[in-house]
Amino acid sequence: MPFVHRSALPALCLSLLITSAFSVQAADAPAPAAEKPVERQPLPERSQEEASALERKIPQQEQQQLQAGSDSFLALWKPANSAEPEGVVIIVPGAGESADWPQAISPLRHKLPDANWGSLSLSLPDVSVDTLPPRVMEAPKATVDTSSKEASTADKPIEQAASAEAEGTDPAVVPGADEQDKTDATRIFARIDAAVAFAQTQSARSVVLLGHGTGAWWAARYLSEKQPSQVQKFVMVAAQTPTGRHPDVQQLAPGLKLPTADLFYQDSAQSRKNALARAQAAKRLKNDGYKQVSLKALPGNSDAGQEQLYRRVRGWLSPQASVD
Repeated sequence: MPFVHRSALPALCLSLLITSAFSVQAADAPAPAAEKPVERQPLPERSQEEASALERKIPQQEQQQLQAGSDSFLALWKPANSAEPEGVVIIVPGAGESADWPQAISPLRHKLPDANWGSLSLSLPDVSVDTLPPRVMEAPKATVDTSSKEASTADKPIEQAASAEAEGTDPAVVPGADEQDKTDATRIFARIDAAVAFAQTQSARSVVLLGHGTGAWWAARYLSEKQPSQVQKFVMVAAQTPTGRHPDVQQLAPGLKLPTADLFYQDSAQSRKNALARAQAAKRLKNDGYKQVSLKALPGNSDAGQEQLYRRVRGWLSPQASVD
């Protein structure tokens, strides 16, 4: 042991006593309570983000905030450019599409007011059972120009997707799928209900439901299950059954009890096959109100393709005013 001068002993003893006392206090002190984990707020739905982007871009006078249960959602409204409008067309977008989607949705909502129809385009909530990615606009394979791979997706014509049976999953094997399907349907139906109620506040003589892609399936299911007397006509464009949903649009559309226009793109063999099956089913059901209209994809000429769609829709809605 090293030599310690006698005069330093008292200070050394005092230091040891203080250190020992602090050690005892530290041992007796209660352990600090564990911090509660910070609860993360749920991420906003993709549809909410898209609606917020539209609110920044679309003129304020076109925006309508409608209420569907506890949900407030954006709809884009354009009144008919007429002193005596024929009615209101409620537009239901498909999966991955916004209320101002550049294919079908935006052109129709902008053009229909010139045909004496007000247009109300909806924002739909995200749904959980669907697993399809956002719809990709592609030209038919037979007419694709491989030298223009860098062309913008929004400039390519619509191609109807393959049937749900070929790509879908059976919700019976997905735990909780049935309950989630009911939840999704409740939310979407509530938004369509709110849109119909808004149309009636505009003194619409006629209310038309128009669905695009998977939006056509949701609209057809709404009409089949709720059979609202306020809706007089139905238009479906490039109808597609969402993955994992039943019944298929092949079963839904031909049996609807109101005038129905089924617009499909004839460039795809699968699209033609599905359309033929729907037409045959309508004949078996003696559904005289079911009509089909074929469209042609026009690769490289998006404006002409959208004008073709508008003219076919306008011609069916107002045949007496149609001039093709």
